[in-house]
Amino acid sequence: MKLGYNLALEQVQKLIMTPELRQAIQLLQFNSQELNEYLKQQIEENPLLDPVNTVEEYENIDDYSNEREEIDWKEYIGKYDDFSYRPQKDKNTKEYNYENFISCSPTLKENLLLQLNVSQLNYEDKEIGEVLIENIDENGYLTTDINQIAMDTKVKVAKLENVLSTIQTFEPIGVGARNLKECLLIQLRADRLEYPYIELVIKDYLEDIAHNRLSKISKELDINLKEVQNICDYIKTLEPKPGRCFNGGSDQVKYITPDVTIEYIDGEYIIILNDVTGPRLNINNFYKEMIRKGNDPKATEFLSEKLNSAMWVIRSIEQRRATIYNVVESILKFQRDFFDRGERGLKPLTLKEVAEDIDMHESTVSRATNGKYVQTPRGLFELKYFFSSGLTTNKGDISSTSIKAMIKDIIEEENSKKPYSDQKISVILKNKGISISRRTVAKYRDELEIPSSSMRKRY
Repeated sequence: MKLGYNLALEQVQKLIMTPELRQAIQLLQFNSQELNEYLKQQIEENPLLDPVNTVEEYENIDDYSNEREEIDWKEYIGKYDDFSYRPQKDKNTKEYNYENFISCSPTLKENLLLQLNVSQLNYEDKEIGEVLIENIDENGYLTTDINQIAMDTKVKVAKLENVLSTIQTFEPIGVGARNLKECLLIQLRADRLEYPYIELVIKDYLEDIAHNRLSKISKELDINLKEVQNICDYIKTLEPKPGRCFNGGSDQVKYITPDVTIEYIDGEYIIILNDVTGPRLNINNFYKEMIRKGNDPKATEFLSEKLNSAMWVIRSIEQRRATIYNVVESILKFQRDFFDRGERGLKPLTLKEVAEDIDMHESTVSRATNGKYVQTPRGLFELKYFFSSGLTTNKGDISSTSIKAMIKDIIEEENSKKPYSDQKISVILKNKGISISRRTVAKYRDELEIPSSSMRKRY
């Protein structure tokens, strides 16, 4: 066999990931917050990029005046010639008391410190109380061991216990407890119920109540099941986390701004892209004029480079908007029954079906739906919510979300004294034409955070 070197020409199709293509893919994958941070950085680095101002600009004051309604000022001012003039109040207009609107509300610790300062404790006990309050978490529980606090503050445990017992009388009732049992007992004593078994049940049978083992409590305390059920119902009315009524964690609340809004207008669904989540950009006119004049070659070269970069960012943003719009439009077409009927109308849908519908790759659809939200007449949903697996039934394909809604409805309508088992729910669904195994019912029930039949049973 002869070996040698030679030259040959051949055509090969190859996808080359240029920086511009990577940028477009990256922008599509960004959620609204990441996109705004990225564009803010690009605007700082590239002087040619300008965010588009949504407020209309008028070059001539006459143009602005002509679009305003003409007001007859003589007639308007003439109403005030009479000194006895009293403007009529529109009774249909709602009046708001602005004292009800507060800029901030106190945290749990601020509320407890306020009550401590107005209590009848002496100065030394108030200092101890401040230390104890600082060790109370946002749920209202004392998180540090009382013996450890005694070692750190050089104060006797008995004195700490006395001050803590005073704090446990503060609002909200149950605050300052060291565990769940103590928290419930504080609330029980505040209610002053003279019932012999409630305190005993809280002390010794909380775990049995959690697992709905009421028969065991009935046998061991020698009381009937109805009394145990009443005790259990009362305990469930108590607050296990007394501190959560305060907004201590309000700074951590994150609000979702939808990327797309679907509105139902005159019998049609209209798709509206949110400019806040994908702001429009423009080329700065000042630098555009500098490039056109070209007085300084170095400046022109620099600005031309920045112009190309800016144009790619603008194209990528517009392409991102178009892709998201097409994906939402396709979802609306496939899931029209959901928008009309709710969860029961949700159909099984895959990324591949949407990708084929809008003539794009599955990965592109996946990037377009990741972290994007849509505001609909049915509520706020992530775009990935509309993609779910399903089952083939006598009535056609049904999504898992729709089946979960049916299971939830079945459990809500059941007799609480004889709740349905997972097997019974499976039989009920089979009678409706949906063949589903007991294990699948149990799986969907767990995902809905609904307890088992033994836990749902009431006596």
